[in-house]
Amino acid sequence: QVSLVESGGGLVQPGGSLTLSCATSRFVLDHYAIGWFRQAPGKERESLSCITSGDSRTYYTESTKGRFTISRDTDKNTVGLKMSSLRPEDPAVYYCAAGPGPRLCFFLERASEKDYGPDSWGQGTQVTVSS
Repeated sequence: QVSLVESGGGLVQPGGSLTLSCATSRFVLDHYAIGWFRQAPGKERESLSCITSGDSRTYYTESTKGRFTISRDTDKNTVGLKMSSLRPEDPAVYYCAAGPGPRLCFFLERASEKDYGPDSWGQGTQVTVSS
């Protein structure tokens, strides 16, 4: 069973930074790609970033390049998403999710499709951007 627990969400001012964390197990980190996604009210779920197991290759969508950084901590068994220069359009529920092998990362932009999406999801953490 794949367990994913997000934390770190909250209120941040525009232009500020926030780091989210996804806690899981060492087994998941060693065998699953971990991705970050978000969904705002009334909008479709959006892929953000992904990191593979083993070699920790990172992937970003165009909307997050240069602002978001994904990383793994194998001592703490977490995957973090550091978000900088937060904008009024960034508020959403942010989710981490896992998929076996590198598929999730290779097809990050197509994660909404059944064949390419993750197998397991966390419960989400709310991010609010407001002054």
